[in-house]
Amino acid sequence: MTEAVTAAAGRTGVPKDGGSERHVPGSSVSGDDTFPKLLLRNARLRGLRPAVRKKDLGIWQTWTWEDVRDEIRDFSLGLMELGFAPGDKLAIVGANRPRLYWAMVAAQSLGGVPVPVYADSVAEEMAFVLEHAEVRFAMVEDQEQVDKLLSIADQVPLLEEIVYDEARGLRDYDHSRLHAFETVSAAGRDHRFANANAEADWMARLGKGQGCDLAVILYTSGTTGRPKGVMLSYDNLIISSENANAFDHLDETEETLAYLPLAWIGDYVFSIAQSYTAGYCVNCPESTETVLDDRREIGPTYFFAPPRVFEGLLTLIMVRMEDAGRTKKKMFDFFMEVARRSGEAILNGEPASFKDRLLYRLGEFLIYGPMKNRMGFSRLKVGYTAGEAIGPEIFRFYRALGVNLKQLYGQTEASVYIAMQPDGEIYGDTVGKPAPQVEIKIADSGEILYRGPGTFLGYYKDEAATAGTKTEDGWVHAGDAGFFTEDGHIKIIDRAKDVGRLSDGALFAPKYLENKLKFFPNIKEAVAFGDGRDMACVFINIDLTSVGSWAERNNVNYASYQELAAHPQVYEMIESHVDQVNRDLAGEPLMAGAQIHRFLILHKELDADDGELTRTQKVRRSFISERYGPLIEALYDGSTRKHVVTEVTFEDGRKGAIEADVEIRDMTIYPARGEGIREAAE
Repeated sequence: MTEAVTAAAGRTGVPKDGGSERHVPGSSVSGDDTFPKLLLRNARLRGLRPAVRKKDLGIWQTWTWEDVRDEIRDFSLGLMELGFAPGDKLAIVGANRPRLYWAMVAAQSLGGVPVPVYADSVAEEMAFVLEHAEVRFAMVEDQEQVDKLLSIADQVPLLEEIVYDEARGLRDYDHSRLHAFETVSAAGRDHRFANANAEADWMARLGKGQGCDLAVILYTSGTTGRPKGVMLSYDNLIISSENANAFDHLDETEETLAYLPLAWIGDYVFSIAQSYTAGYCVNCPESTETVLDDRREIGPTYFFAPPRVFEGLLTLIMVRMEDAGRTKKKMFDFFMEVARRSGEAILNGEPASFKDRLLYRLGEFLIYGPMKNRMGFSRLKVGYTAGEAIGPEIFRFYRALGVNLKQLYGQTEASVYIAMQPDGEIYGDTVGKPAPQVEIKIADSGEILYRGPGTFLGYYKDEAATAGTKTEDGWVHAGDAGFFTEDGHIKIIDRAKDVGRLSDGALFAPKYLENKLKFFPNIKEAVAFGDGRDMACVFINIDLTSVGSWAERNNVNYASYQELAAHPQVYEMIESHVDQVNRDLAGEPLMAGAQIHRFLILHKELDADDGELTRTQKVRRSFISERYGPLIEALYDGSTRKHVVTEVTFEDGRKGAIEADVEIRDMTIYPARGEGIREAAE
């Protein structure tokens, strides 16, 4: 194996090799080694500073750290009155609401373990997680989630009590096992008023928690099968978060927006772990539909989003510009060329001509500033993207606008942070250097292995999976293939299991091809095939927003996604995008052999409810290969059209079928040329 350049270690109480499975209790910088202890510290030191905001009926409501402490204390005591005991699991189901976040820390205060669940999970998925985690209590958002839990009650016999945030629609339900958040909190307050020692006893119980204790169980999204419960300790989360805060100079003045799924490690770290360690304020939007407007109102200084969010924002920008007047469109194109030429250099503090600096300043006033304000990035100090690779072109677009966007490489099993991009060393084709206290090495197979303070304890009730992922000395198999560049940065090629070779030996990295295609606003999703075959081919999903706007401007009538996807002019548009990707690949020696020979536009959008995507919107390749086998076969047997019937799941759970004749097109393949992408020279 090839050793990485390892980031400097030395945090108090943490082994310098970063390989310890469990760290010494109290090893965080502050000495407060659990989130309930950090809550008390923040209430003591930052009592009147804002900790949480929630927009309700158009008005932002604010809770200080003292308010949050009181809310969590009373709800925690109320849970205890319901019978919640140390070691019990509390499922959290719903959108980003303060009370759901508070419930997690309330459970931890009693020695319990929160288990966030994806709110959009179908009943079968949710039943598996709740049964596997042995959940006794649940905190849910509203009637929809209550109904979902009641419908699977026979599959989750251990589930005893359900607490809900929003009471609307639940008045006539049987409340023998249903409880309003307010009712539970009121019971906690009554207990505190009736017992002089109640608060002291609560704090004593809270104080028994240690950094090595299990803090949370987060279930993976199930890309390759059943979800696995990742067990993370307080030390895992707190030390990793303190390192990340120091890395980007984050403090109590930061503002973030909590809008990602509660069950995702990214939201847990950014909205709880880093907030509690730094003391900054977390803002919860009014609804999923108002996230963009709410972000613009808050103006977060610290922001995270998966590539799909940045791709969607870029699509909206391009659609608006296509609808803009001729003068405005020409001005936009002119200043975007200035930004592409010099914007990133100016952001990095690198040399740029006086003329370009002057034009860029004018562009900031006329174009870049209003655009960043529209996206909610006017006050952004640092933004991150991760979860999957972002197209280099998309990444450079945002940085050219002056948005300090960085990439990081992380996993649930690492408490997020594996590699991070230091200031002044930000490249579109790498994910940075090993994060603080993290070691990385590359196996002979090309797979990335890592270990550090965030390394997970194991998979819940799955020793075999743990042993297959984590070695006895703490190294974790990341499952991704990559290598180090000469300057010590990590370059991710693809998932290790997905990287392959065409039959002629050419490298085939499907995610690399897919990200190039997804740079175009008209392409929402792509799935590439080619391992072991004689050529690369792709499925494409069009972006209904972008292509629908194009259709409106060009008087193209359509009644459904299926009809628009099959339109000849849409095929011509997508063909031009695929052709541009092939031209680009021809200039990249490592990937020139993987140019796209044939493509088709799928007759339906890939959907998590149909099993084609995970709940974090990642493509489930093996499932798609099985589900669309006839279409894949048609790509490789020379067919120009294929009739298919595909089963779909509607929003109300009913099943149906979509029939279509899918067109398949051939592409021009260009001879390899030039020196290509950055790693080719290394």
